[in-house]
Amino acid sequence: MRRVIVNSTPLIVLCGIGQLELLRKLYGEIHIPLAVYKEVTAKTDSACIQIKKSRNWVHVDTIKDLSEKKMYRAKLHDGEVEVMILAQEQKADLLIIDDNAAKKTAKYLGLTVTGTLGVLLKARKEGFIQEIRPLLSEMKRNGFYISDGVEKLVLESAGEDKR
Repeated sequence: MRRVIVNSTPLIVLCGIGQLELLRKLYGEIHIPLAVYKEVTAKTDSACIQIKKSRNWVHVDTIKDLSEKKMYRAKLHDGEVEVMILAQEQKADLLIIDDNAAKKTAKYLGLTVTGTLGVLLKARKEGFIQEIRPLLSEMKRNGFYISDGVEKLVLESAGEDKR
């Protein structure tokens, strides 16, 4: 089974559009560092409730080497830092993260990276969702920024650009 590490934004966004379960369908189980768990469960909102109910397949892991956190602090949040470290410690197959600076850092470290939109494309390709367009609209209504160019690219990739 693939080792998949997920940051807080993809969890919050997928919970917000009622699609957290896509991660289980696509990957079986996921791992999140303790900092991400604390961030997502800090408020008693939908994401908090859904993550707590999914603990049978959402595993919370503690990073082993806290001293590594000092290296990343300059431009990344605590959760992003722990995601990178956990991915390295566990030799993760995939990192799901949305922040551009974090994605660049992860790629520099040699990690395989995708984001929430990549998860939706994979779910569409594998038949777990029928359309991406309404999910993108809902994500944007919830405050997730998607540029027009990226939205067009995602819709083209999903074969939904002709509408």
